[in-house]
Parts: sequence; structure tokens; C-alpha cells
Amino acid sequence: MAEPGDGLRIGFTASAVDAPGVARLERLPIDSLWVGGHVASRNPTPEAMVALARLCALTDRVTVGTSILLLPLYPPAIVAKQLADLDRVTGGRTVLGVGVGGEYPAEFRACQIPLHERGPRTDEAIGLIRRLWTAEEITHDGPFFPMEQVRVHPAPIQPGGPPIVVAGRKPPAMRRAARLGDGWMPYLYSPRRYAASVETIRDTAADAGRDLAGFGWYAWIFVNVDEDGERARAGAAESMGGTYDQDFRAMVDSVAAAGTPDEVTAKVAAFVAAGARHLIFAPAPGRGGDANRIIGTLIDEVVPRVRESFLV
Repeated sequence: MAEPGDGLRIGFTASAVDAPGVARLERLPIDSLWVGGHVASRNPTPEAMVALARLCALTDRVTVGTSILLLPLYPPAIVAKQLADLDRVTGGRTVLGVGVGGEYPAEFRACQIPLHERGPRTDEAIGLIRRLWTAEEITHDGPFFPMEQVRVHPAPIQPGGPPIVVAGRKPPAMRRAARLGDGWMPYLYSPRRYAASVETIRDTAADAGRDLAGFGWYAWIFVNVDEDGERARAGAAESMGGTYDQDFRAMVDSVAAAGTPDEVTAKVAAFVAAGARHLIFAPAPGRGGDANRIIGTLIDEVVPRVRESFLV
């Protein structure tokens, strides 16, 4: 758990973690666990909301969230109802991380959603979900999700509902986060690019007259740490390439934290210096690698040193 007042929070991805593994993770000094998923992607994956419900059932203490839910594939009323129920059964521990997707067009064909509508559908859905979380009867006349006299109740435990954190990599996602989101969660970013995105979001919010007090600054980071730095980088590139079907060997130093404990500490500290305050680590061990060893080294060596540099 973050030290009192230090403002730095630590999480791990848990989509592929079995039940005993989730229990082990929750015993660590961490703040959050995260699951993602797809409907029809290149690799077999869980569906994000089912994975989140499982994570809710397996945890007692940490914040649990989606990283991410492909929001344009889902009716907003269903998402609102599911998250409200999960927020209540967890005592208010949920976060809804959302993105527009698009890297797997088959998902949109499967759900009969036009790919080019994914951005505006997401924008409309975010505001509508928040209205539905009031547990009051609403009428909505938006272009994608019109509805009359609809009440979704009971409301979530968290006032106003769970935070809605926007994920992505491109300017439209930054604008969405600045105008509509409760946080920003980019992935496959370098610290330099993260810092630039923070500046863009702050400027966009200011132009819109929006106060970002309480806004969450998340960073989703592939990680591999090993005394042999080259082995760590090779494992990370292999894991990332298997996920995205491309060669990450030339990019791993930029968009992942992979290397020796010193190198990974420096990279993670650079994300914090760039503005990230909630770090979500995705262990990337490669074939035959040991995710538990990576997690242990992060908790025992990397995170304490990052906290120390953050507090200086």
C-alpha cells in the first residue's frame, strides 16, 4: 500500500492470474489489480466485465478495475448496471477503465458496431453512464443511445459512481480524458511522451474550463526485470510481440521498463517524474520466464527505490 501522504500507488495486471495467484498478489503491499479483455481478438482472452466480476469475488482489499473495457462494444445501461452492482459488493473498490479499441476490427463486426463510430459512441456513453449511476429516472436523446424514462438502481456506493479512467495513445483519447474522464491511462508510452500527454490534457481541460482536482494519472507499463538486462529486454519484447503481433525489439527500451533492477528503477522513476501517480505493472516474462520473480523484484527492490526518489 502507498505510504501515507506519498501520493504514489502501485497496481498489477491480473487477467491471466489464477485464484491462488490473485490471493498472493493481494497480500503484497500494493493498491490495485486490473483486468482487461476482448470479445474477438487475435489471442484468446477473457471478456473484461466477466474478468472484473471474478476479480471482485477473489479480492477483499485492493481497488479493482478494467484496463480496459472497450466501451463502444457495450450498451451503456448494461455497463452502468454491472459496475453499480460490483461497486456495491466490493464496498466501493471499483474503477472503470475504458478505451475505444479498433486494433481488432473483428470485434466490431461481431458486435455489429461500425468501427468509425467507436469514438463518438464512447463519448456519449461516458456521460450517460454517469447519469444512470444517479439511480434516478432519466431520459436521454443522444444519437446512439436514446432512451426514455429509464432508472437503473440501486446506485453504486461511490458517490457519483466509480471513476471512469480513459485509456489510449492518441490525441482524441487525451481530449476525451481531459473533457470527460476521471483519469488518464496511456499504454506503450515512453516517459517523455507521458509528460507531453499530461501537458496536453491539462491545457485541454483548462480551455474547457474544467478543474482537474482529483484527476487520476495512471501509467500502464510492461515490465521485465533481471540481473541480465539483455535477457529482460528480450523477454519483454517477446511478450509484447505475442500480444500485438509485431516486432517490439527496437521499441522495448522506449515503451517498456525492461532491464536490470537499476535500469528498471530509473525508467519507472522517469514515469513518476513525468507525472504518473498510479503505476500499473504488466509483467512481460517471455516464454519460459517467471512472472512471480519479476513481481518480487519490483516489490522488493524497484518500488522502494522509486518511492525514495519520489519523496526527495
